[in-house]
Order: sequence, then C-alpha cells, then structure tokens
Amino acid sequence: MGFKIIATGSYLPPKVLTNFDLEHMVDTSDEWIRERTGVRERRIVSEEMATSDMVTLAAEEALKYGNISKDEIDGVIVATVTPDHAYPSTACWVQKNLGLRKIAAFDINAACSGFLYGMLVAQGLLNTGVCSKIILSGAETMSKAVNWDDRETCVLFGDGAGVCIVENSDDDSDIIASYWAADGSIGDLLMQPAGGSRLPPSHETIDKKLHGVKMKGREVFKYAVRYMGEAADIVLKKAGLTVSDIDLYVPHQANFRIIDATCRRLGIPLKKTVITIDRYANIPAATIPISLDDAVKSGRIKRGDIALIVTFGGGFTWGAALVRW
Repeated sequence: MGFKIIATGSYLPPKVLTNFDLEHMVDTSDEWIRERTGVRERRIVSEEMATSDMVTLAAEEALKYGNISKDEIDGVIVATVTPDHAYPSTACWVQKNLGLRKIAAFDINAACSGFLYGMLVAQGLLNTGVCSKIILSGAETMSKAVNWDDRETCVLFGDGAGVCIVENSDDDSDIIASYWAADGSIGDLLMQPAGGSRLPPSHETIDKKLHGVKMKGREVFKYAVRYMGEAADIVLKKAGLTVSDIDLYVPHQANFRIIDATCRRLGIPLKKTVITIDRYANIPAATIPISLDDAVKSGRIKRGDIALIVTFGGGFTWGAALVRW
C-alpha cells in the first residue's frame, strides 16, 4: 500500500512582525537579519491563541479542501516543540476542538524534523491498518518560547501551523524512499535548557532566561548543510533516482543560506525549490507542511510529481523523503 497526501491546509496568524519592527525591540537591523537569514518578516500569534488552536484551523481548512468528513479521521499526530501543555498532548486538544470521535491522538517532538518523523510514523500506521486516514500536523508558537532579548535567535522564528491529511493510496502516490537519523551527542548545540526534568522551572531558570532557544549558530549551520545533503543523497540512491528526476525541492526553512548551500551541493536549481522563510521565518516543525500547502495552493505541485523533502533540527535530528504526489 502506498502513502498519499489527499489534502493540505495551513494557518498563519494575521499579525506580521517585520525586521523593521524588530529594530525597535532588540539591537538589530533589517539588513543584518536579511543578509544572515533571508527572513524579512514573520507571523505572531495572539496572546490567547495556543498551538492546538492553529492546528485546528489548519485542519478545518484541509478537511474542507479535501471534502473529507470528520468521521473518516481515525488518527491525529501533531509535531511540535511548543505544545499547549506538557500533557495532555496538543493532538488531544485538536481532537477535542474538531469534535472527532474517540481516536488515537499523540504528539511527536523531533524539533524541526518533527513533521518528517510524523510522516514516517503515519506511513507505518496506515500500512499496518491501525489507521486509515490521519490528520498530520506540524505547528509552533515560537513567539512564546524565544528570548526576545537575544538578537541572535529571536529574529529567526515565527508562528504557524500546517496540516496534511494522509491515507493509503489507490494509485502511484507513495513515499518512494525515506531516511531519518539522530545524534544526541551534539544536542547541546541547539536546545531549550530549562523547563523539563533536568532543569525544572524555577526563579533561577527564569532569571537566567534558560527557557528560550540556545543555539551555537556556526556549528548548527555546518551540521545542517552536511546532514541535509547526506540525507538527500541517501534517499535518491535508495530510489535509484537522480536530481533531474525531482520536480520540487521542499527543504526545512531554517535559514536561506542553508537552503542555498544544500541546493548548490545537490545541484538543485532554486526555481525548483519552495522558499517561504522570507515571509514566515523558521516555524520549526511547521515549515514542511506549510511549504507543501504553499506549493499546492500556488499550483507548483501536481499528481505524479516527485518532491524531495529534507529537514534538520535540534536533537540533532534530520532526514529526507522522496514523495510521489
């Protein structure tokens, strides 16, 4: 049985925070941000909105787009590093918000690689018959998780949610080849130090601002380019395909320089690459599904096309998938 994305949806908050706005909030400039990241603006959620709220709106759009009944859904997977709560899972709140019947619902935390990890988990659930139609989402409220005094990291992130509804295919649609990996030995290069069992919340952790993103940018850049390139090479080799067979390249949107470097390494032209980082910044687990929805809405992908999805994130985690749409 194959794997088929039958509908997509996304939600981007209406509030836009530009680089020029950030110039009044932190010691930075539009030029500095654009040259180093490619970001021009990002979306920011309202104070009352949580991650599950964005997933719910994106899922409702996907259900409407695909003309899919809620009664058909028998699984919800949400990839996120910014859940509503430590527990219950964000997916459980989505199940409640949508009024779905009693079905499986759970979260995945693989940082920016979360959606791709979720794809492969969903593929397994579909192939074994445990589920028949799954809402698969990547979503983040990073504006509530970053340290807005840290100019190195706060400029990088935005908020949003993307959804793909997936099922077993009745045609040639499938994940042709996939690869995922992790290396915890370099996990401290990109992390949120406090908030878990290692450093529970306390006055000290809050005063030291240990609940925001801590990143060693140069090292992260180096590993991202290396591992994203290697992952792409592996899945192409597995599938017996070459770069010329790729119709669309969908990379994680962490930094335009990383995207450009992987395009050059792989020999993929930018015209075949989905780029959303300039408009939305890095929305960790959400960049891939938002990019896929962007490609669908703009007509850049059609049935039968082959998309190369490549991602990299904290953990470190990374992976790639070749998807025949």
